[in-house]
Amino acid sequence: MDNQSFSILVVDDEENITALLKDILEDEGFTVDIAYDLSTAKRKLKEKDFDIVFLDVWLPDGEGTDLLPFIKQQNPITKTVMISGHANIPIAVKAVKEGAFDFLEKPISTDTILAVIQKATKEIKKDLEYLFLKQKQTTGIEIIGESPVIQNLKKQIEKVAKTNAWVMIFGENGTGKELVAKSIHYLSDRADKPFVDINCAALPDDLIEAELFGYEKGAFTGALTSKRGKIEIADGGTLFLDEVADMSLPAQAKLLRVLEEREFSRLGSNKKIKVDIRVISATNKDLEKEIAEGRFRQDLAFRLSVVPIYVPPLRERGEDIILLANHFLQEICKENKRPPLKLSPQVKEVFLKYKWPGNVRELKNLMERLCIFATEEEIKLSDLPPNMLQGKVSAGIPVQIEPLKKVRERAEKEVIKLALHRYNRNLKEVAKVLEIDLSSLYRKIKQYGLEE
Repeated sequence: MDNQSFSILVVDDEENITALLKDILEDEGFTVDIAYDLSTAKRKLKEKDFDIVFLDVWLPDGEGTDLLPFIKQQNPITKTVMISGHANIPIAVKAVKEGAFDFLEKPISTDTILAVIQKATKEIKKDLEYLFLKQKQTTGIEIIGESPVIQNLKKQIEKVAKTNAWVMIFGENGTGKELVAKSIHYLSDRADKPFVDINCAALPDDLIEAELFGYEKGAFTGALTSKRGKIEIADGGTLFLDEVADMSLPAQAKLLRVLEEREFSRLGSNKKIKVDIRVISATNKDLEKEIAEGRFRQDLAFRLSVVPIYVPPLRERGEDIILLANHFLQEICKENKRPPLKLSPQVKEVFLKYKWPGNVRELKNLMERLCIFATEEEIKLSDLPPNMLQGKVSAGIPVQIEPLKKVRERAEKEVIKLALHRYNRNLKEVAKVLEIDLSSLYRKIKQYGLEE
């Protein structure tokens, strides 16, 4: 992170002090904002994240120390430096107890200001690194599988992670492309820096630039505050562009320029911000076809696809399907505090023959459903959805025939049970999503014995 990535708020009612600090800090490349009282400072802190706050002890509308808990609440990483023209030990002790980073006495020399800034920025970097290390430890990132295609994928990840090469991940929806991207990041030298993802397919064309580059207050209608973009936040770490082939051509052109120059400007600003990022991209589309049909820039594809990695679909992973199913089943049963479940041999056979159009995501969702609805310790064919059992009647697997009313009631019970679980028994939400009134929902819960 360079100085341009740090924003500073100066809170002091003496204009000569605010002007001095602003000049010194802007000369050093910091972004500086000013507030002359507590109420203005509070408003600015709500509108924008500041890395460092210079805060006067005495202000027209109260004591500066009263603002310290509010600053910590807004952003725990923010470092507050108290400043005072008539400091004393009790005030200094109170400020430190309330979370002040340092305490300076007026008049403040330029050397003192720069020294405390340097110390604060180092601490901020350490705090950020700790957060990302903690994120890494709690994420539980693991690629499960022993099939040849997955063993080969793991080797590719390990090899490319040791470099700083940019990677393009290809694969169908639900195969785990983001998991591969995170694995590369957390095995790399950037593991203690941010992993920032952006779903290019989920953002409208008019918002993607604001998300990537950030913007200044007033840059466009609705820009009521300044905001850092994903590229700026990812400085020093990894930027993951998911479904990058869905990005519009104008956005592609601007992204390419930024990636080549390693610098950019927020929307509404001409100020250049330099960044050091590694870019990992992913797409479920045929990039060569997208280029041939004029929907994706060839030069951007070359820039992003230094190392291409292919994530195989679940149907090509053989016995990994059972490994993953058991893994998800164990996790979900533990989360729902129910006894472990196992798959019957017949269910395993169906799983291995099924095409899994939704890949790993479909398998995980199915395991959640089975965990909720299974009535015995072993999951049987009768527990599976009908689309997975097509053709099984002719194979000699019995399908029970029963009155349609009973079938409808069983299906209705399962849907209500799933909705109650998913919405934490918020009956208003459940009734809304099921499109029935509350009284009908109460009646059906009682009818099907779904009371807590």
